[in-house]
Amino acid sequence: MKGLKPTLLALCVAGVPPAAVAEIQMLDDSAMGMITGQAGVTIELETKIDLDRFVYTDEGSLSVSNISIGGAERTDFFGYNGLTGPTGTDRLDNIKIDIDVYSDGDAVINLLPIQFAAVDFRVTTGAWELLSTDGSNQQTTLMDNMFIEGAIGRGSIEIDTATDVLNFRGAFAIEVMDFDVPFLALGVRGLQVTGADYDLRRPSPLDLFAEVELDVYESSRFSGTDSALAIDMAEFRADVGIREVIVGQQTIGSVFLDDLAVTNTGMRIYGH
Repeated sequence: MKGLKPTLLALCVAGVPPAAVAEIQMLDDSAMGMITGQAGVTIELETKIDLDRFVYTDEGSLSVSNISIGGAERTDFFGYNGLTGPTGTDRLDNIKIDIDVYSDGDAVINLLPIQFAAVDFRVTTGAWELLSTDGSNQQTTLMDNMFIEGAIGRGSIEIDTATDVLNFRGAFAIEVMDFDVPFLALGVRGLQVTGADYDLRRPSPLDLFAEVELDVYESSRFSGTDSALAIDMAEFRADVGIREVIVGQQTIGSVFLDDLAVTNTGMRIYGH
């Protein structure tokens, strides 16, 4: 009750019947802590993100232009009409974020659908360019015309206070991904990512999503010296197909990777 001035408190109590005043009990800080924050926080989200240009500069620069992240504006994915809900908009929507902090201090963030359906998304970008900064005006286009549409099945983040590890788990499917790699005269059309158990001959939406799990934490480098950002992939399993590979403006065929499994993989990221 430290936030209430005595005069304000007196005015409030003055308007309460005597019988009710007899039932009023002051709460200390520990009791207040038991009352607040019990149910966690839920955030319902709709958003669309557009960015003209992102630039990372070391000595030279990496520039990504015309970035857009939003909904796919469709409801039919992988032949399932309604997989992502009854309506399709240009916004990332149907997203509910539940945030809870438990008694042991662990924090858990769950990304859930508001209605029982996957979340559709579309990501597009323009050119990814390497740019000189020494006045020579040199540039190389690494990637261009990137287009991705897919669906997100679930996602969760847990931060464990006993180990200081952030654990991420997610499930997603990409129905179409197109992009060009101009400096290699390479193009990819119709790249698709699904769950490793998804069978095109006997398709089931229960097997559609590829699963991924990551641990993110602070650790030493693999050399054993100094600290680094550690990212460990516990598991990633998926089927990956490419409808068309283009080299030198000519199609050279298609590619399919059946039951791709990436496990026990670690990365250490640090400056140099």
